[in-house]
Amino acid sequence: VSVDGSPWLSLREGLDILRQRGHEVVVVAPEVSLHIKPSENFVMKMYSVPYTQEELDKAFKAFVHIAFEEGSFLERFLKVIEGMKRVTDLGFSSCRHLLQNKELIRYLEESKF
Repeated sequence: VSVDGSPWLSLREGLDILRQRGHEVVVVAPEVSLHIKPSENFVMKMYSVPYTQEELDKAFKAFVHIAFEEGSFLERFLKVIEGMKRVTDLGFSSCRHLLQNKELIRYLEESKF
């Protein structure tokens, strides 16, 4: 289970190496993500979330865009905090929906994930 974005990009290479060494790799991810996509190198277990790909993309683009905006330090700082809150809220929502997915949790428990 990985956080989307740069942590996933770093982890992906390690997963490929584990698979090459004969390990079965299972990735648990939300159906909506920035970079986590199915691969022949691992089994993908996905769960639904209450936001769309459009909403996720918009939140991340808005967050990145803040760095290039003009304005006082305080204005930009407050916008950064607001953007971080939005992205963090999506992450918390994803975690809640994973933990509420009884079927997936049962699979994980039975497979000793």
